Amino acid sequence: MDFALFSHEQLDMWQFSMDFVTDIYKLLNRFPERERFSLTSQIRRAAISVPSNIAEGSSRFSEKEKIHFNEIALGSLAEVICQLDIALRVGYISQEEFNQFKSNASTIGKMISGYRRSMINKMLEKKENNKLSNE
Repeated sequence: MDFALFSHEQLDMWQFSMDFVTDIYKLLNRFPERERFSLTSQIRRAAISVPSNIAEGSSRFSEKEKIHFNEIALGSLAEVICQLDIALRVGYISQEEFNQFKSNASTIGKMISGYRRSMINKMLEKKENNKLSNE
């Protein structure tokens, strides 16, 4: 088995997002039972999507694909925060809890954005190197 396929496990953004998901699961255990198939389910799916898309993107060969999956992870992160804002507004979580999750999401988002930026720079470098070698 080629363990390079699991290189995402070395990425800080993946590790932080796995901790984020774990914390989300713990939080959702306190939500009312009536929310199990609605808000709770939505938050859980969006949170799971963050590290899952980071992992899938890291296994792709092209920078363009890596960028695409990291953009999906960013979108899922924003979705989690939106849904937690709803949970705050209906009284399922406290302002302090919301602020902590938003801060953690911001940290993960910055990591993903930085990684995305490095992939874009890598693509531009390749493009420039190809242009120079063709001249």
